Amino acid sequence: MVALVLSGFALLLLSGQYVKEGAVVVSVTQDHGLHQGDLFVIGGWAVAMFAVGRLAWAPRRRRPDPPE
Repeated sequence: MVALVLSGFALLLLSGQYVKEGAVVVSVTQDHGLHQGDLFVIGGWAVAMFAVGRLAWAPRRRRPDPPE
């Protein structure tokens, strides 16, 4: 669920227009492209997905048994 929400926010950032999005790095169509600012969003999304994956597949730690 966390990965879905993070991906949704990243897509909103990528599809929107903001003031300092930078120069176009890759043209997708005549009117759309990948800007320098989008690379920062994609990098942050990749780091977040890695962190979610590590948390999801991390071995569970057992609590020590309480003393009797």
